[in-house]
Amino acid sequence: MKHIKMLHNLWVYVLAVILLAAFGISARADSNIALSGGQTVYVPIYSHIYSGLKGRPFGLAATLSIRNTDPQNPITLVSVKYFDSGGKLVKEYLAQPAELAAMASTRYILPEGDTTGGSGANFLVKWQSSKKVNPPLIEGVMIGTRSGQGISFVSRGQVISD
Repeated sequence: MKHIKMLHNLWVYVLAVILLAAFGISARADSNIALSGGQTVYVPIYSHIYSGLKGRPFGLAATLSIRNTDPQNPITLVSVKYFDSGGKLVKEYLAQPAELAAMASTRYILPEGDTTGGSGANFLVKWQSSKKVNPPLIEGVMIGTRSGQGISFVSRGQVISD
């Protein structure tokens, strides 16, 4: 009986060590958030995709979504540029820098049928902050419907320079 009680206590001890180690690892992972004072972010945008055997274009509406994920500090959008499939600048969306408040978001919309960028279009978003902050979440959201069929997907921005 004494041996069983010792074995039980050992199990409890081992389980406690495992749980504490797992908690410690997750707590450390949360503290490794990479703060930034500014970045240039590449975001793929699709005005259409190709479908079916004949590769017919399926038109999409696209939204560039920029979300300031910092709970305390604003960021400044320095530029939002839209490029076509060949890399040519199609449109500059900001005439001057614009502040995005803490936890705020903004969007830029390409209506369905606007194929000026082509299927390989992209945005370059430059942002900065006076102090190191949580980087914003920048995504392209595409959606389209035709003949009762709908499609939607998201493309996440890729940091190309800090």
